[in-house]
Amino acid sequence: MKRNPLIPFALIAVLGIGLMFLLSFQGLNKAEELADAKKNGGNEAQTASKPEDIYKQTCIGCHGDQMQGAVGPALNKIGATLSEEEIKNTIMNGKGNMPAGLLQAEQAAKMAKWLSEKK
Repeated sequence: MKRNPLIPFALIAVLGIGLMFLLSFQGLNKAEELADAKKNGGNEAQTASKPEDIYKQTCIGCHGDQMQGAVGPALNKIGATLSEEEIKNTIMNGKGNMPAGLLQAEQAAKMAKWLSEKK
């Protein structure tokens, strides 16, 4: 007895479509949770208080895990070339590829003070 060769493909298609619907409903639930979390908690980068934590959450992607530089310049000796005010200005207003407004003013002041000590 010969089997129809299209049956396995049809079963896979039905399972795939069913899985797609299941995952889309799962995603809707997660979207509601994320919206609630945003209303109540805000952004994680906004809640960090120590400069080291702010660096790990916001800066490490461009400036490297050891402040050695990557896409952005090295920051491990930035205090030797820029003042605290210049560093804060760069953090707040951006420069080159660095976007402005990554941190709030209070966090930018903490980061500028911390980075200005790196000489």
